[in-house]
Amino acid sequence: QVQLVESGGGLVQAGGSLRVSCAASGGTVSSYVMGWFRQAPGKERAFVAAIRWSGTSTIYLNYADSVKGRFTISTDNAQNTVNLQMNNLKPEDTAVYYCAAGRRSYSVNDVGAYDYWGQGTQVTVSS
Repeated sequence: QVQLVESGGGLVQAGGSLRVSCAASGGTVSSYVMGWFRQAPGKERAFVAAIRWSGTSTIYLNYADSVKGRFTISTDNAQNTVNLQMNNLKPEDTAVYYCAAGRRSYSVNDVGAYDYWGQGTQVTVSS
C-alpha cells in the first residue's frame, strides 16, 4: 500500500513561484507512474503533469497544455519524493493539488490510471 503526503502549498502572488512536494512510503517513486492533478472549487479533478522512469536513465514526462513551459515535474529518488516546481503562476492555477501513483503507463492524464492518492495541498494565487 503506497501512502502519499503532499506539502509545500500556500499563497503566492501572480507571477510568483511555488514548489509542492509529495513524499511516498510503501513503494518507490521510480517504480510507479507519478502524477500531479488539481481540483478547483466546483470543477473536476484535472491532470497537471506526470513522470515515469524506464530503467535507470530514461524518463517520460507529460504536461497539461495549460502548464507547459511553466511547471516542471521531477523525482528525487534518494528522498523518494516527486516534486512540482511551478513558475509564473496565474490566478487560474488556484486549486488543491493532489499527488498520485499508478502502474498504468498509458493515458497518464486520466485519473483512472492512478491507484493511490494523497490528501492534497492548497495552492492559492492572488491577482
